[in-house]
Amino acid sequence: MSIIGDPSATTHPATPHLEAAERAAVIDPAAIRHNVRTIASYVHPAKVLVAVKAEGYGHGAVTASRAALDGGADWLGTAHVSEALVLRDAGIQAPILAWLHTRATDFSAAITEHIDLGISGWEIHHVAREAESLQKPARVHLKIDTGLGRNGCTIEDWPELLRIAAQYQERGLLSVEGIFTHLAVADEPDRRETDDQLQVYRRALELAEEQRIVPDLRHVANTPAAFSRPDAHFDMVRVGVGVYGHSPFADRTAEDLGLRPAMELRTTVANVKQVPTGQGISYGLTHRVDRPTSLALIPLGYADGIPRVAVHGPVWINGRGYRSVGRVAMDQFVVDLGELDTDVQVGDEVVIFGGDSGIEAADWGTAAGTINYEIITRIGERVPRVVVDSDPDAGLASGAVGTAVSPTSAASSRPPRDPA
Repeated sequence: MSIIGDPSATTHPATPHLEAAERAAVIDPAAIRHNVRTIASYVHPAKVLVAVKAEGYGHGAVTASRAALDGGADWLGTAHVSEALVLRDAGIQAPILAWLHTRATDFSAAITEHIDLGISGWEIHHVAREAESLQKPARVHLKIDTGLGRNGCTIEDWPELLRIAAQYQERGLLSVEGIFTHLAVADEPDRRETDDQLQVYRRALELAEEQRIVPDLRHVANTPAAFSRPDAHFDMVRVGVGVYGHSPFADRTAEDLGLRPAMELRTTVANVKQVPTGQGISYGLTHRVDRPTSLALIPLGYADGIPRVAVHGPVWINGRGYRSVGRVAMDQFVVDLGELDTDVQVGDEVVIFGGDSGIEAADWGTAAGTINYEIITRIGERVPRVVVDSDPDAGLASGAVGTAVSPTSAASSRPPRDPA
């Protein structure tokens, strides 16, 4: 192999969907549809809310939403109202619940656009005020903190929140559609804290009934509880990571659960060179090669979502697995090809995870000391999302096949709203 490459060699052709992209997260809506159907079969007759927050866990919120609905999802969920408004702008009219608010949240827009609002306490007065101004009741879901210690009303303050909600409901300003909570350790099915949380939740339902608040939707279960805790299914489950084809359990794979990963992270080799024994790699020279070898440069870095702290992260090049060496930089990282005379060339396709590589996002999570959720949601905006539907005839509403879209391309410029 020449150090500088063969000047007569032609550029290796990329696969068709990567021709326009130096790097890409390839999204398969068919996998999302399949995963929704699989989860729905576990939880029937409970309804299924699919969380599409954080740009659909990095897959593109509009693409994920359409695929989820095609797969049979009943509801969509976002953290922020602003995320829900993007879906409305894209023409998605399915029921949406948004549950994490600040003083700057546009409650007026939410009410106008028929977005249900999670209520943990302080928001209820602001929402009621906007509903009164609009002369239109807000649809709300009251959230009880049963032990997670994040958002939600404590059981001590719950009677007061119920009293206020009942008053506003009697005045026609609110309609309490649901009561919900979130589980802390459902991904560890043997822990008793889930039983404790369900006990608190059932008590919260009893107190609500005393205030004549009996909503149609009681919802508790997340992805792990959807698979492992049928007693937490109630009327609806709220699922996230499983919809995108990843397991929430340490001891069960996505395949074990019947799920298919919906994202494949790809790029191409940017450089190949031979180096001598002792060559240091990347910032800090934290790694030195112990023999003459060849290195491949991968043009993805922590600005693209590859964790800087990842150690020996796996990649797939030309049907073989390799590992990263040295620190991940902002735009790139290095792979030791393990031999001096390699057949890897500039332009060869690299799979970081997904596809036929056998590498899972969880493998990069292990390399970085984190979880698969973080790996898929942190893929940066300069990595185009390329939608390639493996079963386009089954999901014509899921978006254009083979079209490259950025994570934020679905959002239109929304004119300022009159809060009145």
